[in-house]
Amino acid sequence: MRAHEAGALHGDIGDRGPGWLRSPADVNALVPQLWPRQVERGAGGALTVAGLDVRELAAGYGTPAYILDEDDLRSRARDFRDAFPDVDVYYAGKAFLCRAVVRMIAEEGLHLDVCSGGELATALSAGMPAERIGFHGNNKSVAELTRALDTGVGRIILDSFTEIDRLTALARERGVRPGVLIRVTVGVEAHTHEFIATAHEDQKFGFSLAGGAAAAAAFRVIDEGVLDLRGLHSHIGSQIFDTSGFEVSARRVLALQAQIRDARGVELPELDLGGGFGIAYTTQDDPSTPAELAKRLRKIVDSECAAENLAVPHLSIEPGRAIVGPAVFTLYTVGTVKDVDGLRTYVSVDGGMSDNIRTALYDASYSATLAGRTSTAEPLLARVVGKHCESGDIVVKDEFLPADVQPGDLVAVPGTGAYCRSMASNYNHVPRPPVVAVRDGRARLIVRRETEEDLLALDVG
Repeated sequence: MRAHEAGALHGDIGDRGPGWLRSPADVNALVPQLWPRQVERGAGGALTVAGLDVRELAAGYGTPAYILDEDDLRSRARDFRDAFPDVDVYYAGKAFLCRAVVRMIAEEGLHLDVCSGGELATALSAGMPAERIGFHGNNKSVAELTRALDTGVGRIILDSFTEIDRLTALARERGVRPGVLIRVTVGVEAHTHEFIATAHEDQKFGFSLAGGAAAAAAFRVIDEGVLDLRGLHSHIGSQIFDTSGFEVSARRVLALQAQIRDARGVELPELDLGGGFGIAYTTQDDPSTPAELAKRLRKIVDSECAAENLAVPHLSIEPGRAIVGPAVFTLYTVGTVKDVDGLRTYVSVDGGMSDNIRTALYDASYSATLAGRTSTAEPLLARVVGKHCESGDIVVKDEFLPADVQPGDLVAVPGTGAYCRSMASNYNHVPRPPVVAVRDGRARLIVRRETEEDLLALDVG
C-alpha cells in the first residue's frame, strides 16, 4: 500500500483561485483531457459515452451512478503497457477494484497491486493469475500473508521488521520461498509539481533509508535465506506530474542496492519505481503521456545504474489512478438550486460525500457540466453540493453552470474513477451507487446499486 493519496494535502488541493475554471463562455464545452475518450455531446446536447445517451443511462440505472468508459480504461492500460514494453505495469487495486475491472486489466496484460485480503479475494475470484499480483500493506495480518503464500502471490512488499519475521516463519513452516521486495522510504516527498527532500521519513510506510533500517531489513532477509529478496521498492507519492522526484528516489534506492551488493555480494534483479502519476481533474492539470514518462524514467534508471556500476534491473511501475481515474464520470440529478443572498448559488445533487469523499477529505478539486442538455443561459458560478447532513458535503467547489440549471437536470463530474467508489460509504445510511460499464453503445452493470435491504441485512440487532 502506498502512502494513501500522499501529497494530496499539498498538491491536490483546491486553493487555486478562479483561474483554473472553464471560461464562462464555454459553459457547454467539454475539455477533452478531463473526460473519458468516448464522451461527447450528442445532437440533442446531452452527453453520450461510447454512443449511449446519459439520459438513457439515468433512466435505466438511476442516479447517482459511476459511468465507466470500458474502451477508455482498456486503452489507457494499453498505453502504459506499450510505453513500458519490458516493464511490469501494476494496476492499483485500491483506486477501484471489482471483478470486471480485474478481468479487463488482466486481458490487457497488466499486473495488479492489492493491499488487503478483500482486494486479494476479489482479484483471485476474477481469475487474475496469482503470480501477477503484488501485495502491499503496512500491517498485513497472519491470515492475509498465509493466503498470499498458499495462493502463490507473485510478490509481497515487506513493510516492517515484524512482517519480515512473520512471513519468514510462515514460509519456513510451509517450505516455500516467496518473492519479496523491501519498501524503502527514501526521504523524498512528492507534490503535484515539485518535491522536497525531508530530514526524516515520518510516515507509517516502509523502511527508513536515512536511518539505516532499509539496509538492515535487506541484510536480515538475505541472511535468513528463507525469503527470495528480488529487489527494492520506492514510492514517493500520488498525483505526480513532475519526474524530478523519481530521479532523487532512483539515485538513493540504487545507492542502497549497490551497498547491498558490496556488503553481501548480491545484486538484486528487480526495482519498483512506484508511480502515482497525475491525472487532470481541472484545466490546470497537465499530465504527461505514458510515452513521455517512460522516456524520462528509463533515462533516470540507466544513468543511476551506470553511476553505481549496476546492471539495469527488471523494472516495475505503479501508475496509480492514471488508468482508471479518467475513465469514469459520476452522473447526478439536481434536486434543489439555492441562491444564498447573492453570495453563492448551491446546486444540490442526489449524491455527495458518500460517493466522493475526496473533496471533503483532501480539499480536492473537480469539474462539472450540465449533462442532459446544453443551454444558452448566462453562466452561473455555482457550488455543487451533496445531500448529506454536513456543511462540508461538497462535490465541486466552484464551477460555471448555466444560470437556468434546475431540479431534474443531469450533472456529470469527470475524473471520478479513482478513490471514489473504493472510498464510498453509507453515511446517513445512503446506499452506494452502481458502476455501469459502457462499450460499443451498450451498457452493463458491473457493480449493482446497494439497497436499503443490503444495509439492514448487516444489522443483526
